[in-house]
Amino acid sequence: MYAVPYLTVPAPDMARPGGPTSLAMTLAAHPERWRPLLDYRTDTRWYRLLERTEQHEVWLLSWLPDQGTDLHDHGPASGAFAIAAGTLTERVVAAKLVRSPVETTRTLNAGRCRAFGPHYVHQVTNTGSIPAVSVHVYTPALTVMNRYRLEPSGLRHLAVEQAGVDW
Repeated sequence: MYAVPYLTVPAPDMARPGGPTSLAMTLAAHPERWRPLLDYRTDTRWYRLLERTEQHEVWLLSWLPDQGTDLHDHGPASGAFAIAAGTLTERVVAAKLVRSPVETTRTLNAGRCRAFGPHYVHQVTNTGSIPAVSVHVYTPALTVMNRYRLEPSGLRHLAVEQAGVDW
């Protein structure tokens, strides 16, 4: 699991057994639980809600080569995502109050996991040549996603997407 120290910090219990990191890693490591549900779409990334409880929700996503997100956060939700197959590239942008935003890019291979806290701004893309699959766990459940653009002056908030309306 990677952590970027100057970004939003996940709660200490993120990696506890049954927590988001543990759940994402466990599900990603058991393709028999998700492979029968998996689909790929050429026009957009495919996603499916696997589980929702009072504590969390779990999503399965597929990524064809060159598919990805724009810069976004998950609002007040913390969480983790694990790469189940293929490779994804994550670009993280941390808005600093005293200087320009800091960008970090990391390649995540199958078996890797990222944990994040609220308002963690990132972009995820399949820059590889084969499809990728990831498992995402959010706590609490994902209710909003904020979209951003990085400009010379910093992050510019573009839109808010809402659960049940935009996905």
